[in-house]
Amino acid sequence: MKLSIDPERCQGHGRCVLVSMELFDVDDDGNGVVLIAEPGPEFADDARKAVGSCPEQAISYG
Repeated sequence: MKLSIDPERCQGHGRCVLVSMELFDVDDDGNGVVLIAEPGPEFADDARKAVGSCPEQAISYG
């Protein structure tokens, strides 16, 4: 499954990083970036939580 952040929608709330520092980080502008584009099954719950936590609905996992 592929994990991504739409840079046009991300507003830099950082909730994804709070959910999983292994999957996400922030760039120099404070916007979220994906560290593991195709996370293994051990990260599935965190990826889904991040999708649900993004107020801008900028994260997709599927």
